[in-house]
Amino acid sequence: MKRVNEYRTHTCGEIRESDINKKVRVSGWFENVRDHGGVKFVDLRDQYGIVQVVVHDEKMLDKVSKESAVCASGIVVKRDEDTINEKLETGTVEILAETFEVLGKVREPLPFEVTLSKDIKEEVRLKYRYLDLRNKTVHENIIIRSKIISFIRNKMESMGFLDIQTPILTSSSPEGARDYIIPSRKHHGKFYALPQAPQIFKQLLMVSGFDKYFQIAPCFRDEDARADRSPGEFYQLDFEMAFATQEDVLSVAEEVLYETFTKFSDKYVSKPPFKRIPFKESMLKYGTDKPDLRNPLEIIDISDMFLETGFAPFKKKTVRAINVKNCASQSKSFFENMLEFATSIGMKGLGYVKVDENMKFLGPIDKFLKDTDRTELIEKAQLEPGCVLFFIADDKEFAPKLAGQIRTELAKRLKLIDENRFEMCFVVDFPMYEVDENTGATVFTHNPFSMPQGGLKALTNKDPLDIIAYQYDIVCNGIELSSGAVRNHDIDIMVKAFEIAGYTEQVLESKFSALYSAFKYGAPPHAGMAPGIDRIVMLITEQENIREVIAFPMNSNAQDLLTGAPCEVTEQQLRDVHIKIR
Repeated sequence: MKRVNEYRTHTCGEIRESDINKKVRVSGWFENVRDHGGVKFVDLRDQYGIVQVVVHDEKMLDKVSKESAVCASGIVVKRDEDTINEKLETGTVEILAETFEVLGKVREPLPFEVTLSKDIKEEVRLKYRYLDLRNKTVHENIIIRSKIISFIRNKMESMGFLDIQTPILTSSSPEGARDYIIPSRKHHGKFYALPQAPQIFKQLLMVSGFDKYFQIAPCFRDEDARADRSPGEFYQLDFEMAFATQEDVLSVAEEVLYETFTKFSDKYVSKPPFKRIPFKESMLKYGTDKPDLRNPLEIIDISDMFLETGFAPFKKKTVRAINVKNCASQSKSFFENMLEFATSIGMKGLGYVKVDENMKFLGPIDKFLKDTDRTELIEKAQLEPGCVLFFIADDKEFAPKLAGQIRTELAKRLKLIDENRFEMCFVVDFPMYEVDENTGATVFTHNPFSMPQGGLKALTNKDPLDIIAYQYDIVCNGIELSSGAVRNHDIDIMVKAFEIAGYTEQVLESKFSALYSAFKYGAPPHAGMAPGIDRIVMLITEQENIREVIAFPMNSNAQDLLTGAPCEVTEQQLRDVHIKIR
């Protein structure tokens, strides 16, 4: 015999005309009430929707306030034609209340109207997050997140990946972001760390003979917040494959991400194969290693034209140019505002020339150009009447990034970005090493465990700054979704790679003892990546801040206003783990 639920026969969102004349019981939250002269109409809400409950006996609603948890029972009837609400799936019916019971009272004034919570100051929303999550939009974000994770998990399993959990308590890493460290009670003066990623363990799983691993992995980094980065913790689709190349990994990522985005969004999604853009090309054409391909503007390098120019700001500088079609007719204020933006990001100015209908150049930069320069610019930038060519000049290090910011700002102001698209690409061939700005030392650019292209021969014979790694990012609409790499599984190559970055073999063996030891016992070639779940959900739900798609996020200052974390602990707790506050 089917058990009858004490609180409901139906959810609020499933009452339909097929239920007319049935006696039903529903439970939810008291969202709103309208008084029509002796008859009151109550909107009752649960996770599944809203149903209207008609109350003729006003005593039923004595001391019932908004957001109380209530249970109502009665007969389902069809609404009058003039009261039908087409915005609700239950909008053609209502329940004539026979009973109305308060299950959970609201005992204090609400800090905000639940339906308006997204307009409230974030600090207040996070302090009362359980109320904020009742807001339909916020609530739906978390439901979609759950469905996306479920879809991804099923997809990975269908592709032969095993869902394997890796440790949360692990050892501190000398590379990457700051660790969250945890003092050990049993081991005086020693500490665990929360994993910045399951990197070591997933590589060890490949050595252990598992062919394809994945998990929806929690990661912990003591980093500052950004709009697309939550402080403290985040989740990623972490996966690794044995006996696999870079293309094997990119193919899996394409399939999973394409199907996920098309499943949960009506927008256009790039079809596989996604574009592969080498790092150098990305920095030149887009001024960033996170290119937004919805932006049609591209950057060109014209530095060679101004090696001996009489125009001092361009002489022996790195000079980039951006051609914007049909821009010459823009108002004077447009160019003034672009100049103001340029100076705000550290540029000394923003030169440009307009191209008129006779292909003549107009603007202050024109007087520094020779006829041969004009001819070359027309060809290089593919100029035509109505174009404006913007110039960005600075040192080799800064010019590409400044040009990238100007490219983005021009597209925003001119509304060139198609908001109805998800444009995916892979940025590949990242440099293995870079020079540390503060120390001048050669350091790893990204993951220190990546395989250098050319292997030991490249590490031995090439300038470290010319060595390219099998490292790759996946980028969507200018947001990095994931980093990944073909892993360095060879001890000799690893020792040399770390030596270039200033680590002795003894340090490598000490700090990464598990991998160092495991790779002596027949490690297979392996590769992987880890797309960020939070960012995927943020893009699909079209939220501007990542905290909108996390159930209980910290604020931008890495505080949990709901539970009061981080908080002080007792002297005894400190003694237990041998800690003294300085």
